[in-house]
Amino acid sequence: MKKNFYDLIKGKFLVSDDAFKNWRFILFLSVLALIMIGSSHTADTKVHRIAQLSNEVKELKSEYLDVRKRLMQSKMESRITAAMAQRGLQPSMTPPQVIRVNSKNR
Repeated sequence: MKKNFYDLIKGKFLVSDDAFKNWRFILFLSVLALIMIGSSHTADTKVHRIAQLSNEVKELKSEYLDVRKRLMQSKMESRITAAMAQRGLQPSMTPPQVIRVNSKNR
């Protein structure tokens, strides 16, 4: 057992007679390790991109709600009346009349 451990530490399995089989296995493990590292890097990149897009969506929703609130407030009759009063216009005291046209030529 002690001899096998020392042979492993010294790297004799890389220079022995059947070393080609060992080198193929080491190369295979190296390729697998590179694929695993690349895959994890791609996954991390996607996670960061998803987090960034989620924050952007939250900001845009907040901005949308703020703009919608300001629009609803600017459409209120009291705000329009106040804005027109500054220009010297005021609401009419007489209600509008409906004009109906009867066309017999149709």
